[in-house]
Parts: sequence; C-alpha cells; structure tokens
Amino acid sequence: MNRRKFFRNGVLSTIGASIFTPFETVRASDLESTWKRNKAKNIILLVSDGMSTGTLNMADLYLSRKTGKGSNWLGLYRENKVSRALMDMASASSIVTDSAAASSSWGGGARIKNGGLNIGLNGEPHLPIWQKFKAVGKKAGCVTTVPVTHATPAGFCVNQKSRNDQASIAEKYLKHGFDVLMGGGNEYFSPEKRKDKKDMYTAFANKGYHVAKSRNEMLSAPTNKPMLGVFSDNGLPYTKDRENNKELLENTPSLAEMTRKAIENLKDGPQGFVLQVEAGKVDWAAHGNDIAGLLYDQVAFDEAVQVAMDFAEKDKETLVIITTDHGNANPGVIYGKYANDNFDSIQNYKHTNEWILNGIGKESSINNIKERVEYANGFALTTEEAETLLSYYDSIQSEDGWYNPKHLPFRALAEIQKQHNSVGWISMQHSADYVELAMFGPGSQLLKPFIKNTDLHYLMLEAAEVENTF
Repeated sequence: MNRRKFFRNGVLSTIGASIFTPFETVRASDLESTWKRNKAKNIILLVSDGMSTGTLNMADLYLSRKTGKGSNWLGLYRENKVSRALMDMASASSIVTDSAAASSSWGGGARIKNGGLNIGLNGEPHLPIWQKFKAVGKKAGCVTTVPVTHATPAGFCVNQKSRNDQASIAEKYLKHGFDVLMGGGNEYFSPEKRKDKKDMYTAFANKGYHVAKSRNEMLSAPTNKPMLGVFSDNGLPYTKDRENNKELLENTPSLAEMTRKAIENLKDGPQGFVLQVEAGKVDWAAHGNDIAGLLYDQVAFDEAVQVAMDFAEKDKETLVIITTDHGNANPGVIYGKYANDNFDSIQNYKHTNEWILNGIGKESSINNIKERVEYANGFALTTEEAETLLSYYDSIQSEDGWYNPKHLPFRALAEIQKQHNSVGWISMQHSADYVELAMFGPGSQLLKPFIKNTDLHYLMLEAAEVENTF
C-alpha cells in the first residue's frame, strides 16, 4: 500500500463496534477516545515466532485446564481490551515467508525475498524502523530466546544481504548503538567462537555497554547504561528444560525477566523507547514437532505479554503490539475419546523432545530409551517404538543446518506421543497463515480487521507521530 494513501485515508480505522455487546462497545469507545488524543511515546512489539493459531489455542487450553484461568493474550480478547486483526505475512518471493522477510516487512516497510534483511528486490536498502526511532531520540532494544543476532530482531535493526551472517549483524548492532540487546548468540560475540577472533564483548564494553552473561548479572545491571546480555552459545534453553535444571534456572533469565529488565533500562528516555520481544524458540519447537518445547515457551511468551501490559496500563503512553510472523507446523488437539486426559498429560512433562533425543545415542539400549521417555513424558514406549527411535541413530551426524542438524527423529517421536497427548502436526515447516495481531494503547484505534504486513511499519510511525522522511 502506498504510504501517502495509507495515511490520507486513516486506513487503520477502528474495528466495527457491531461485533461487541453494548457494554463492551462503551468500554472500547472510551479507550479509543483517550488514545486518539495521545501519541505512542513508547512501543513494545511482542512476537511469538512461528506461532500457528493452534499454538495460541493450545496454550490457552493448557492454562485454562491447569489453573482455571486462560492465557493473558486471549484474556485481552475476552475482556475486549485490544483491537484485533489478521495480517497477511507473505514475502516478495513466496506466500510462505521466512522470519527474515517477515521481520523486514515490519522493520523496513517493504516486502523482500526470503533470506535477506531489509534489502529490496533490486538490492536497495530499506532503513530499519528501530534506526528511524533512534534518529528522533528514542531508545531502542530487542530481547529474544534465540541469538539476538537472529532474523527477527535483526529485521528491526539492520540491513544485511543474508540473515545467516550473524557475526556481521553483531558488529552492526554496535555501530548503530542500540540500547538493549539480550538473548543467546555467544558464538557471534566471543573471540573464542568467532571465525575472525574479534572480541565483541570488549568492543561493546568500550562503547559504554554493561555486558551480562548470566541471569544474576542481568538482574543486577545498572539501568543508566546500555546493555548487552548474552546467555548461551546459540538459543536459550527451552522453558521446560530450564525449569527442571537448577543450573539453567539460576543462570538463564526467562523471557519475562528479560522483558522487565529491558523496560526498566529503556523507560527513562525523555523521547520514549521502542522494544521488540521475541519468543524465538516457539518456532524452533514447531520445526521439531516438540510439544513441550512449543507449549511451555508459548506460556513463557504469555508471561512476557503480561509484563508489557502491566507497564502499558500504568504508563498510558505505550502501544503494545502482540503478534507472530508466520505459522509453523500447525499443531492442534485432535478429536478422540481420551483427548481431554491425553492433552492434560502434558502438564506432567518434565523435558522437551530435544532433551530426550539428545540424550540417546547408537550405543543406547532399548531399556535406556524407554526409561528416558517415561521419565520425561510419563508413558511407556513399546519395544518396537524404542527400536524405531534407536534405528535413526545409525546415521546421526552433525552438519550445518538451522533446526535439526543431527537429523534426530523428532517427527517419529511426535507421532508416538500423539497416541498419548492427542496433539497432531501437519508438517515441520512454516505455513502461509494469516496471523493474529492484537494492539493496546495509543495507536491501537488505527487498526482495521485485516492488514498487510508492511502496513504495520507505517502504523507504528503514525502512532508515534514520527514522519517517514528518512
């Protein structure tokens, strides 16, 4: 959509009041009239990467059945606190986007080919939106559960021909001086891990950053300095594995803790701040059909949503945006006589499929495998099922790859688990879903029920009253 037409028509008009009851309509209208008078001094954009609608649904079911209270995200729908839309996330090269093109559509305001970051079809750069906000004096940050140099945070921050060049992305973060960067990715900052042996930690420290490498170092960090927090070589551990490992629990922050710390660090900027929060490992779990990884990381994302909402409801100058960049694997609870009890069994899982499968080797015995699965999931494999899993390990080898470089039998394990948890998956890849989008705060009244991904770029600028003259 042409930007001038977008602004001239006030395109992102409010959702029709007819879908609400009269009482709810009054509440929504009261909020909208207040927000129309205010600009968004701050923006917090939360992304559950690779979250299919089924993932959002299962997290709400899980919490409803376990605690009697659903998810914070769907609670906002139930209470009519947010504007809601569907968003078309296609890239320039496919109706099925990758995370780099998806983030770039929001970050640069243009659809690009999968694999790049804010580089157009003819090689032209599109200035990323966090740089635009930095130029008008706002603080800017990103927190994630995957490497902070990964595609989704990078799409808001830098231009890069290939999303894979994460070492270069780390250097560009330093060049542009983003105020908060937290997640994984030690291999792109450590001189022992980088191919060029550059010490990016020292480089950031020399530029005035507080560098944190553990949860305690993050929690005790001063809020009057920019901050780099890197807590693992690659992605952070899955929530469920972290919960059941004392060392991980003590040393690795949760997404909600990182979000809270980032807001504390950013909130005193006189011109306001912008913050992206990503649950990146929801996507990784979907690629692995890993229900414990997926469900518990989605719940951890939901806790970060509450942190953002708590701040925004008190602050009254903050636009909160909650969404995902694409679907992945499209999981869901499948009908059956024991669907309720089967799904509830996931409440007792102790570990993810990643933990299970990485603890098996071709030297493992059938009993070893049975014991490991029963400890992690609470059900007994048959001998045939254990033999099936073990058969994959004859050809296991490490190689380059994003999500399953060892070719561990994630799909085979998920198929076995389906008999016990009633969760089915359609694939191990991204899907072309129209995605959920929710907004709260000044600027949310601009949202209409269906938008294109690039529209979100201009909505953020309009909500913050920042002219797109860059």
